[in-house]
Amino acid sequence: MDIALTYNLKEKDESKPPDYFSEFDSQETIDAITSALRKKGHNVLPIEAGSSNLLSYFKKNRVDMVFNIAEGRAGRYRESEIPAILDCLNIPYTGSGTFALALALNKAATKKILKAEDIPTPRSQLFSRGNEKVDTTLKFPLIVKPNFEGSAKGIASSNVVATPEELYARVRELQKIYKQSILAEEFINGKELTVGVLENGSTIILPILEIDFSECSGSGEFFYSWKMKEFQGNKEMGLVPHFYCPARLDKNTERLVKETALKTHRAVGCFDISRTDIRLSEDGVPYVLEINPLPGLNPKDSNFPIMAYAAGMQYEDLIETILLGAFKRRRG
Repeated sequence: MDIALTYNLKEKDESKPPDYFSEFDSQETIDAITSALRKKGHNVLPIEAGSSNLLSYFKKNRVDMVFNIAEGRAGRYRESEIPAILDCLNIPYTGSGTFALALALNKAATKKILKAEDIPTPRSQLFSRGNEKVDTTLKFPLIVKPNFEGSAKGIASSNVVATPEELYARVRELQKIYKQSILAEEFINGKELTVGVLENGSTIILPILEIDFSECSGSGEFFYSWKMKEFQGNKEMGLVPHFYCPARLDKNTERLVKETALKTHRAVGCFDISRTDIRLSEDGVPYVLEINPLPGLNPKDSNFPIMAYAAGMQYEDLIETILLGAFKRRRG
């Protein structure tokens, strides 16, 4: 097949906040996906999705499929940019469509869907003005997050707040930086888990990945903050989480967590691939934190490939499975 790989490349720009390009992909990831597709016999053309002539390019150059990992440049619905263009031109692409991508990037809206589907998610409150009265049913500590960001942007250990005063202060700080509503949700003590779902005509739920932060205590980080994600593995900073895949769970809990991830995947309307982040509470409830329809695919560092490797897949097989899932869905 003739495949176009659409992506946004990470950049260096000291005029931007440190986490500005965190959602974008490294050259290593782009090269790895390109190589994997070529090894499977496909013709591949990588295309930077920030190009202003993307629409005219696809009008002039028809391809069999687009392998899309582009996060989009700007706006609350930025991850839907490339799929919207491709839908207009009737060009098939991998992964979720415009609705699921826009929904998943809106944390508060996603939580409404989860609640409607009886999927556990931490209780929360959205702060639009920044001075709303705190919901008395919320139990501190709370964790504060920008509502329309991914890749842990805007999330630090200081986002976990113990009092209303701390909450308001952090909400105002984040609103000033990110110019958007801020979500505060109950911080769930428990195991950090993430679950990958693949669809290629049938549904594959990958082995659950458990991230243990107990050895990171000296860093002051104790969950997947932006610093933890960005500098993961840095021993000098103490950011050395331990990964267990499969996770250390009994069979019944494993089944419950996997069912929760699959139910989330379907409730949000994802196609082909997703990764659901879950906090397993101390009393065994799998609380969904968020779902990522465009999970990272770096062959060395990203969580999704780690889960695929634990399932016995090679990197090339993972990329081909995503591609064939989209192809079968299109034909179906």
